[in-house]
Amino acid sequence: MFATLLKQLSTLVISLLGLTVLTFILSLQSETPVHQFQSDHVVVQYFEYLQFLLNGDWGTSSIHKRSVLKDFLQHFPATIELIVFAMVLAVTAGLGLGILASTRRGGWLDNTLMTSSLVGYSMPIFWWGMLLVLLFSLTLGWTPVAGRIDFAYDIEPYTRFMLIDTLLHHNQYGFAAFLNALHHLILPAVTLSTIPMAIVARMTRSSLLAVLKSEYIRTARSKGISKQRIIWVHALRNALQPILTIGGVQISIIMSGVIITEYIFAWPGIGKWLLEAVSRRDFATIQGGVLALSIIVIAFNLALDFIGIYLNPRLRRPS
Repeated sequence: MFATLLKQLSTLVISLLGLTVLTFILSLQSETPVHQFQSDHVVVQYFEYLQFLLNGDWGTSSIHKRSVLKDFLQHFPATIELIVFAMVLAVTAGLGLGILASTRRGGWLDNTLMTSSLVGYSMPIFWWGMLLVLLFSLTLGWTPVAGRIDFAYDIEPYTRFMLIDTLLHHNQYGFAAFLNALHHLILPAVTLSTIPMAIVARMTRSSLLAVLKSEYIRTARSKGISKQRIIWVHALRNALQPILTIGGVQISIIMSGVIITEYIFAWPGIGKWLLEAVSRRDFATIQGGVLALSIIVIAFNLALDFIGIYLNPRLRRPS
């Protein structure tokens, strides 16, 4: 167990070092240096660069003249709120649809769900987002077009998580502000969750079908255990391992998709912030934002590895 955890942590350290080396090389190629180094030696400059990062100096935005790290932390809660909501939606719906399809293997429901998931996986996110806006916002008028909350609500950004901040203002607006913020969150989250939902649904179906052929499942059936208990208690736990394996890929898809989604819905998060930096050639912001997002992806993959080790006892045994 300890050896496995040590291996995962060493992988994390190597990944982070490789990432900092890459961003350091890119910073050297910039016309406007992000940091001023004291030494002329490249190796010494790299260690100075690491010291800058550890001290919270990730550069200064050439447009806003503010610290890149502070700007990132200011926009980050909006992105996390959108990603968490989208991931909960994708995992919940994806698992449910995958389980439903596996229990109706070969039937019309299975074929319909898998065809729909293939369409959802293949759909360009920018086209899908604009289509949802056209249908639900402009045609039906069910959802807002853009933003996080209506201008009628004056919400103090205590945590910068809008759903939490609206609850902190409960005495002033009741639940009206919270419901309005949730109303704004639904359409961007649906747009962002479509591709991961399709992948989770297909992986859940495939993994469950493989597990349901196992000997211990046949033994459980012979004992008269109900079909629902077999799936939810005995089979699903072992079927989750391949789904967790692709979880790292999903967070990468989510991170790339959130940039487009935030731009479409004018969501004031990291994606919109980075796109504005690219359009204005703000190199310090681009470098700092990409570095921070990459660290989040690496940390998320490490967390999924730990969850996989917990769920699979064979991974805890020394090889």
